[in-house]
Amino acid sequence: MGRSFVHSRKVTSSLKGESVLVPSEKRIPKSNKVFSVLRAFFHLLPHPLFSCGGSDTGPDSHPQSSNCVIGTLYGQRKGHVFLAIQDDPKCFPLFILELATPTSSLVKEMASGLVRIALECEKSPSESKVLLQESTWSMFCNGRKTGYATRRDCSEIDRHILALVQAVSMGAGVLPMANEGFEGELMYMRARFERVIASADSESFYMMNPDGSEGPDLSIFLMRA
Repeated sequence: MGRSFVHSRKVTSSLKGESVLVPSEKRIPKSNKVFSVLRAFFHLLPHPLFSCGGSDTGPDSHPQSSNCVIGTLYGQRKGHVFLAIQDDPKCFPLFILELATPTSSLVKEMASGLVRIALECEKSPSESKVLLQESTWSMFCNGRKTGYATRRDCSEIDRHILALVQAVSMGAGVLPMANEGFEGELMYMRARFERVIASADSESFYMMNPDGSEGPDLSIFLMRA
């Protein structure tokens, strides 16, 4: 399973460029600290072959509709994690959330093999928003409250990061971002998710692993009450 993640060539294009992350067999330089944090995480990632069928991690009763989306988790090792969901690698994100979890903490949770992220918000009686447009969420990770997640607009930096990993279907790695306003490398994980819409107030995202493979079990639940 150690070969299942994706290495990347160093990207030197500007923020206004249209470059994407090109898979390569050549390993990019990484600090020992960053690599040690990610080693267990990389080992758990499945082979980058998958199908867009149903998820084994879903509920017993299947909801009204489901489809495949692309989910990208990224952040600096000492910063918080961002979650971007796209219908297609070339599409503008459906939403971006800044999660109330440091990157290093989420990596440790992923190393355990099971992560359940629940995001809850209150339903306002005076207005009716699309669920993914809600701005503030109480966040729980594996049953523990970790703080608040906030929705953010897709910035130029976000677009640049998503362009860099556009060619990655499933995998994890480190992007050199020293010239893009970041201190050090940016960690990322990218995978297919099954998006399950149960109602206007409830959606779930289940990370999809190939049949018969062992990989991290990650589910994200959004609820409004």
